Amino acid sequence: MSPERASHSYFLLLSLGAAILSFPAAVDIKSKNHGLCTVCGAGEPCSRNGLAVHMYLCNASMHNKAFYNSDGDFLIVPQQGSLNLTTEFGKIYVDPNEICVVPQGIRFSVDVAGPSRGYILEIYNGHFQLPNLGPIGANGLANPRDFLTPVASFEDRTVAEGYSIVSKFQGALFSATQEHSPFDVVAWHGNYVPFKYNLANFLVINSVSFDHIDPSIFTVLTCPSQKPGVAVADFVIFPPRWTVQQHTFRPPYYHRNCMSEFMGLIYGRYEAKEEGFLPGGASLHSMMTPHGPDAAAFSKASTDKLQATRVADGTMAFMFESSFSMAVTRWAEETCGRLDHTYYKAWQPLTSHFNHEWKPESKKQDGKDSVVVTGSRLSDQEAQTAQGSYSF
Repeated sequence: MSPERASHSYFLLLSLGAAILSFPAAVDIKSKNHGLCTVCGAGEPCSRNGLAVHMYLCNASMHNKAFYNSDGDFLIVPQQGSLNLTTEFGKIYVDPNEICVVPQGIRFSVDVAGPSRGYILEIYNGHFQLPNLGPIGANGLANPRDFLTPVASFEDRTVAEGYSIVSKFQGALFSATQEHSPFDVVAWHGNYVPFKYNLANFLVINSVSFDHIDPSIFTVLTCPSQKPGVAVADFVIFPPRWTVQQHTFRPPYYHRNCMSEFMGLIYGRYEAKEEGFLPGGASLHSMMTPHGPDAAAFSKASTDKLQATRVADGTMAFMFESSFSMAVTRWAEETCGRLDHTYYKAWQPLTSHFNHEWKPESKKQDGKDSVVVTGSRLSDQEAQTAQGSYSF
């Protein structure tokens, strides 16, 4: 890490609409340092208001070094390579398709067995919590019983050459040296603690009649804002599931919304963009920027027979969604060199299917007339411009 990479200056930068970043399928790191690069964010840590999205790369363990974040909580999403975290509360082993949350101020060190990379969502307001289930009831989505906390573990170790403690404070990094390991806590109690969760344990809720439901039904964790019903950040996943809706365009429909959507892919192929969106890559759709399935996904969904179908088998995509308008860092826009400047072309083949002479057909059902819609689905021409959308 370097102060430049971890700075909170992103809120001063130009905000892009829609973009995608595409990274190679394998990690290729020539240095032995740990890398944490900020992709986008909003707000800043001094006022404890906002969030940041980072991508991490590392191929070396933290030897006699620990890190803690004074600015907020980390939600860590490994994409390649497992992470073996040593914390003040004990050890946590996190594989891809699992997540780990390290709350503000907790010291931790990371060991890796080889090249590793993933995503980090950092929040400055409050902490992550389970979403309100409302009428779902007691069970559903991410169940509390599936979250794991570490068992107390300690090491009584003196380090003659010095043990380095790195702090992220107000977006910059500071380092101090002490003579012993910080992981000398022999017991703990309470609930301010790091934890992990296996995404395979998510209990999916979905429509069994018609319509595409908002992705909030896939929320694993949320950080609510002071405005009821509005989140600083939601962590949402798109796991393997059945889709059975009738008279429905089943993929995410073309839309604009009041949230910023940062998407990542842990493995597999995302249903709304099966080509070009690679594991380890990311996309950002800024608020009120039109977006939706690419032309290939639209064509397939418009002609598929509407029968019970498995979706996203062998795939795990996720989204960091926020009510903040996130700006993109110079690292993401320029330095990393992985910005896909042709992302908007995914929508250009879309054509209008509107027919002003089309009329619904009527048929008798139980002695009554009912309207049956049999015409072609409409495409959103605004999606062709896609300005303000990014793909990485």
